[in-house]
Amino acid sequence: MQTDSIELSFLSLFTFITFFIFLIVSKYSHKLNQGILLDKDFLKPQAFHNEAISRSGGIAALLSLLIFLSIYYLLFSKILYQYFFICTSLFLVGYLDDIKKRVSSNIRLILMIVFLIIFINIFSIEIKNVDLIFLSNWLDNKIFSSIFVLLCFLFIVNGANLIDGFNGLLAINSIIINSVLLYINIDNNIFEFSLFITAQIIIILCFLLFNFPKAKIFLGDSGSYLFGSLIALNIIFTNNLDPSISAFFFCVLLFYLFFEVFFSFFRKLIQKKSPLLPDQNHLHMLIYKYLEKNYPSENNNYLTSLYLNIVYLILVSPGIYFMHNPLFSKCWFFVLLVFYIVFYMRLYKTVK
Repeated sequence: MQTDSIELSFLSLFTFITFFIFLIVSKYSHKLNQGILLDKDFLKPQAFHNEAISRSGGIAALLSLLIFLSIYYLLFSKILYQYFFICTSLFLVGYLDDIKKRVSSNIRLILMIVFLIIFINIFSIEIKNVDLIFLSNWLDNKIFSSIFVLLCFLFIVNGANLIDGFNGLLAINSIIINSVLLYINIDNNIFEFSLFITAQIIIILCFLLFNFPKAKIFLGDSGSYLFGSLIALNIIFTNNLDPSISAFFFCVLLFYLFFEVFFSFFRKLIQKKSPLLPDQNHLHMLIYKYLEKNYPSENNNYLTSLYLNIVYLILVSPGIYFMHNPLFSKCWFFVLLVFYIVFYMRLYKTVK
């Protein structure tokens, strides 16, 4: 009981510190280096704001994360090296764009791959629990295992960056995912890891206070890469800690982040566009355009985030209930993919 009280006290203190980090960053980041972090590009395809907003949410989130990693060390005498190195390195890749260093999407992807390959192998990160026999056999091969983990990271991290288009969209989605992971770990009495996931939820909630419904700060690419890498690591470790849960359940939980990247890649190829360049035909953008067309309102930015995440939560809820059922998880995952494609096609035709 005394240990629980100490942990709760640290969480309370951490919440207080995190809030003030975001408060200070939101208040003063626009002054950094003559406003280098201000997003003034209103003409880019993914821009749906009409005033300069600082892309400093990632900075505040990383500072808060580093503080909690220090608290975690004080509590458990453990250093979470995987989280520190992977999250920090991917944050820096995104930060190049936030400070307007014109690094091409190809170079950023290469940097991400290099960092991930290095750290996946240094820390021996692997996915131990899969529901496909042939894949389990292949994962015994270290090279294939590293490539598989790398692809999982790339899909999740780039998916997080891709959906980070409207106020609260990625943050609310991250809260839903991490809340489910928190439930799983508490249910399995994995309290140390549960405490860390709780801290991440606190960071996201503090960010939401300054981003939703009206944005005072954006996450920026650095923040979306940071949130994406955290989700990827949380999923991998939770999957490994409880083999009784179907691996396809985690596919269900991540279907929006994963399939948004996968679907967009092939959609752009079919449309003879570069799959690495942004456009205005992603699902959240089409929903926004539909709302603007039929229900014009200055609130449609954050309403898009609410509607999309409510539907997402409804769709993944059956998967949560049947997470220990591999057959249902597999079938439900493919049902969700079909639903996404059908809904997207109908919405695309309506908007266009």
